[in-house]
Amino acid sequence: MFGIIRPCRHRLSERLQASWMAHLCGLCLALRDDHGQLARTATNYDGLIISVLVEAQAAAGDGAGRRTAGPCPLRGMRTASVARGEGARLAAAVSLALASAKIRDHVEDRDGVFARRSVAAGARAVTRRWDRKSAGSASVVGFDTAVLLDAASRQGGLERALPVGGSVLLVTEPTETATAAAFAHTAALAGRPGNAAPLAEAGRLFGRLAHLLDAAEDQEADATSGAWNPLTATGTDRAEAERLCRDAVHGIRLALRDVELADRTLVHVLLAHETERAVERVFGRAGHTACRVKAEDGDGTPLAANPYQAPPRQDPDQAPPQDPGAPVPPWVPQGPGFTPPGAPPPNGRNLLAGCAAWALMGCTCQLLCCNHNDPFSGEPREGFCARHDCCDIGECCCDGCQCCGENASCCGGCCDGCDGCDCGCDC
Repeated sequence: MFGIIRPCRHRLSERLQASWMAHLCGLCLALRDDHGQLARTATNYDGLIISVLVEAQAAAGDGAGRRTAGPCPLRGMRTASVARGEGARLAAAVSLALASAKIRDHVEDRDGVFARRSVAAGARAVTRRWDRKSAGSASVVGFDTAVLLDAASRQGGLERALPVGGSVLLVTEPTETATAAAFAHTAALAGRPGNAAPLAEAGRLFGRLAHLLDAAEDQEADATSGAWNPLTATGTDRAEAERLCRDAVHGIRLALRDVELADRTLVHVLLAHETERAVERVFGRAGHTACRVKAEDGDGTPLAANPYQAPPRQDPDQAPPQDPGAPVPPWVPQGPGFTPPGAPPPNGRNLLAGCAAWALMGCTCQLLCCNHNDPFSGEPREGFCARHDCCDIGECCCDGCQCCGENASCCGGCCDGCDGCDCGCDC
C-alpha cells in the first residue's frame, strides 16, 4: 500500500476508524472482483478517498452502500462491513490506472528489479492488461480513464523538455489534471453536479501535493542513485517545496468549504488534517520544536512546562495518587508476559502446538496486521502494524483542530489517549 494519507488509528474516533477501514476493504475487494487477485496489490490509501467522497456526498441513511464481507486474513479472519457500489468501483478503476502508470514509469527509469529485461517484459504485460481492465470498469460508472493515461504518457515528455531552472509546477501538471478529473467525477456519481468545480480544484491541489511530497521524500535517494528528481532538476529548494505544499493544503481546505456534503467528518479529517500531517511528516512541523518532550533533561533538572501541550490524561484504570507518607506497596511486575495478581494464568501451548499456531497465524498475516493472542502463552498482543502506525516525528501529539473554535481540544493529548477528531469542523 502507498499514499500520502496515512491516518493513525489514535487520531480517529471509533466511528471514523470503522468507516476508514470499510472504504479500504471495499477498495481492495472491488479490485479483486473487477480485475482479479493480482489487482489487489494496487490498493492504496489515497485511492480510497474517491470512495469516501462519493459516500460523503450521497444523502443516504446509515448502512447504505455497505455490505458484509467474508473473513479475511488481514482482518484476523473476521467479517466486516465494507463499502460497495459505484464509489468503490470508481476508486478501484482509478487506483488500477495510476498503479499501471507508476509501474510503467519504473520500467522506463529501469528502477531496481525493473532493470532486468524479463521483469520489465512481465511488467509491461501487466500494465497493458490493467489499462484495459481499468478502462472497462470505469466506463461502467461513466468515467473515462483516458485522461489518466494521457496524463501519465505526457509526464515523461514534460520531464525531458523541462528547461533548466523551470518551474516545478510544470512537472506536477499531469498529476494535477488526473486527480482533478477523478475528484470531479465523484460529484456526478453522487448526483451533486454543483460540487464538480470545487472538487476538481481540491483534486488538482491534492495531485500537486502528492507529487511534491513524493519528490521531497525521494530526493536524497534519487541523488544517491542518479535518478531524475523534479526538485533537483528545477533547482527548487526544500523551503520553496514546503511552501508550495502548505499552500496546496490551504487551498484544499478552502475548496472543501464550497462542497455540499451529507457527512463531511471523514472527508475533513483526511483532506484537511491528514494532508497537513503528511507535509509535517516530510518537512517537519512549521514553527514547532520536537513534539515528544522528556520529563527531565540530561542533568535531571525538570524541563519547563510546554504551554501548547495538553495536560496528561488520567488513566481511568490507574490508581489515584497516594499520600507520600503512606506505606509503599510491594512492586508487582506488569506488562506482556505477566499475569495481574489474582487472575488465572492464560492457557499456554506446548512447543509443538505453539509453533503450529505461530505458523498458521504468520501465514494468515494475523501476527502482522491485527491484534491477536500469543500463539504460545495465549496472552493478548498487538499486531506489528498496530504498534507502528503512528508517525515518527511527533505526529502523535494531537493538537486538535486549529480551526474548531469551541471544539479546539477535541484531540488534545497524545496518542495513548487521543479520542480522534470527530467534530466535522470547517477550516
